Amino acid sequence: MESTYTDTDISDKCNSNGDCSPLSEKEAFDLNHTKNIDDISTPSELNFDQELDTEDPYITRKRKEIEECLSNPDVVNLDQWKSFSRSKAGLISDDYRKVIWPLLVGVTRDEMTEPPSLDELSKHQEYNQVVLDVNRSLKRFPPGIPYEQRIALQDQLTVLILRVIKKSPNLKYYQGYHDVAITLLLVCGERASFPLLWRLSLGPLAPFMEPTMVATQRLLSYMLPVIGRVHPDLAHFLDKAGVGTMFALPWYLTWFGHSLPRYVDVVRLYDYFLWAPPLLPVYVTAAIVLHRAPQLLAADCDMAVLHCMLSRLPDDLPFEDILVTADKLYELYPPKDIEPEVIAMEKKEEEMRRQEEAARARRAAARARAAAPLWLRTWLRLRLLPAHVPRHAALAVATVLLGVSIYYRPDLLFTRDREHSTLEA
Repeated sequence: MESTYTDTDISDKCNSNGDCSPLSEKEAFDLNHTKNIDDISTPSELNFDQELDTEDPYITRKRKEIEECLSNPDVVNLDQWKSFSRSKAGLISDDYRKVIWPLLVGVTRDEMTEPPSLDELSKHQEYNQVVLDVNRSLKRFPPGIPYEQRIALQDQLTVLILRVIKKSPNLKYYQGYHDVAITLLLVCGERASFPLLWRLSLGPLAPFMEPTMVATQRLLSYMLPVIGRVHPDLAHFLDKAGVGTMFALPWYLTWFGHSLPRYVDVVRLYDYFLWAPPLLPVYVTAAIVLHRAPQLLAADCDMAVLHCMLSRLPDDLPFEDILVTADKLYELYPPKDIEPEVIAMEKKEEEMRRQEEAARARRAAARARAAAPLWLRTWLRLRLLPAHVPRHAALAVATVLLGVSIYYRPDLLFTRDREHSTLEA
């Protein structure tokens, strides 16, 4: 999916793994030209080690409650599943997620159909790009997976993505979509993950699947005003540095699936995002930045430095606390209250863009005038004279000046003719 970069003069950037590299001018300004978050960062290698929560009495008690509900899911309402997903530790286990994730999104058993073969989808116009991205996403697969299983999983992932965009041709594939798809596939399997991904693509993921990133960029812009409501000094510091919001683009587009190294953190966030308001991931990004405020304020107020720091997500983020903070932020500062600030920011940025375009146009016109023949430059100056100046007098003066100029600098008049003749020869 194509992205817009508003940050200017970036000398360095960091990917999600903390690698810094020069940011090209195209990347800095061409937000609606290339939907490629893999140009921003490479995927983090997932750690699938399971943490033992059995010693926590709360987790043990919650596990029993979930199992009781799963024993008769037809009598459990959606609010109960949401409560499990929202509270501490989320849905705890992939065994539970496999059943509950589709329920959170409203998937029915009738939608869980057998997938077509990869050959049936190989003629799709996005096939080559999807295969390329899937082949680059090996770090998102379980480590040590046998070769045959890895190939089968890659094919399943390719089929899953192509099925969705074939069913809804208005959805535009973006690089990073595969990070969402692989998370759903690993948890739910190929039959359940298709209707789940399709429903998400028509819902919270829909802005990312538009032809341009205008809508996505606008939604991501809610982050800084939220930060400003809680920590004005930090918001001013980030604004002064001109760091913008692009460091959080991979987080938002993939629900952090592209950027976090711990699988347990990724699926915990998905527990939350599957049912939450569409802008909740943006509030999570704000909560993460606020959590790191002391570290950020201790750094140089420099865009490249801060962009690099922010792009590098720590491995030990306390996501349970961050989700609680995000929940409170959403309740205290809902999107409808933040929207006027976002609109004001958009107007300010649009005015700056107009001024920059006008300045570029003036510079281009000045260069063109400087390169023009002497007679043309003289004629252009005559056109700029005030209306009260007699044209015949101005023409006479110009003729004298032109004659004097040619007498002392004949090359100004004839150089271009000689160059033209040489080129024709």
